[in-house]
Amino acid sequence: MSDDTKMPLESLAGTGDETFQTQSSSALENSDDLRAVYDVPVQVSAVLGQTSMQVSQLLKMGRGAVIELDRKVGEAIDVYVNNRLVARGEVVVVEDHLGISMTEIVKSERALG
Repeated sequence: MSDDTKMPLESLAGTGDETFQTQSSSALENSDDLRAVYDVPVQVSAVLGQTSMQVSQLLKMGRGAVIELDRKVGEAIDVYVNNRLVARGEVVVVEDHLGISMTEIVKSERALG
């Protein structure tokens, strides 16, 4: 992760959400080239945590088994797009579904250059 730069969402918005939305909208309207990628599907994953175990341990598990992950309660969830870390956030409940509220955008050094 040494090539990633953390950027809080608040710093993207400038002085307010309207500023960010206005700048984003005008930038998108000026770029007809970007419209070509609007319909390209991407895989979005939210990773709660990770662990390692032997296949024999995995095969012994049954319904109700608990797997301990490497994260603590309240720690940020990693959000990946096409297997690349792009954000971190927290789990939220939206009606009867789980969701992620993004709290931090992770910008790659390669994207800055």
